[in-house]
Parts: sequence; structure tokens; C-alpha cells
Amino acid sequence: MMVTVLIMLTVLLIASSLYYFFQNKTFQQSYFNVGLFVKLFMVMTVVLLGFSLIYYLLSLRGVVLVQSLSSMKAIEPTALNLLYFSSETILSVGYGDMLPVGPARFFAMIESMVGILLPTAYFARTFSEARKRE
Repeated sequence: MMVTVLIMLTVLLIASSLYYFFQNKTFQQSYFNVGLFVKLFMVMTVVLLGFSLIYYLLSLRGVVLVQSLSSMKAIEPTALNLLYFSSETILSVGYGDMLPVGPARFFAMIESMVGILLPTAYFARTFSEARKRE
């Protein structure tokens, strides 16, 4: 019970910090564009979910995730496992606890590139729009 309360308080603290960040008047005069940020977040979320679905569909044909290449012990393709793998791939975290095999390797590579290029495009567009306003 105590752990649940502490987690909820921590999430509330994080949410309030983000709210303060986006409502800060000094921040609103910076290059940051809230609309573009929300759009980036939504697009990355949809891409993440889309790749999770691709991994699920590939798992219908065979193993897509293993614990290690030496053991080739398959990881069960549950929705949570696939979502986790997709998240760590698009965010380029790569903990190494799940490795793609077969055709999933190609899609993991594409997802990783999208995860790097989308934020880069976001920052380029934000700076471009800021310069137009100057």
C-alpha cells in the first residue's frame, strides 16, 4: 500500500513539473513549440504501437525475440513484452534483455532510425520556425 502511494505521489510530482515547465512564461518565449512537441509525442506513440503490432504479427510466424543469441531462448510475445521491446528500440535505450531475430531485426533497425530521425526533424523544424519569427 505504501509503495503504491509513493508511486502515485512521484507521478504527481513529475506531472506537476511538466505542467509548470509548459506554463512558464519565460519558457514560452523560447524556441520550444508546444504544438510541435505534442505532435511529436503522438506520432512517436503511434509509431511505437504500430511496430509493436508488426512484432506481434511476425510472432505468428515464429520467434521474434530471444534472451540471448547464444541460448536463443524465446521470449513470450505478450503485448507487454512487445510494447516494452518497441519502446526501448524507438527510444534507442537498448537494454539488451530482448534481442530481435529473423525479420524482426529489419523492423527493429527501421524503428530505431525513425526514433532518431523524428526528434531530429522536430528540432530542425522548431528552429526553422523560430528564425522565421525573428
